[in-house]
Amino acid sequence: MPATVSSSTMPWAAILAAIVAGLLIAGTGGLWAYFGTAVFFEMVRTGWMACF
Repeated sequence: MPATVSSSTMPWAAILAAIVAGLLIAGTGGLWAYFGTAVFFEMVRTGWMACF
């Protein structure tokens, strides 16, 4: 029976989580740069309050 050797040392879930986290951070930075700090924080606060 041949031995199975994995060429990847990092699980796919960790890679996917890192990509999602990177996209969220990049999106946050982009919105912050586009709208400015005051407007950005007001939008986040309003959105957060709408959820609860």
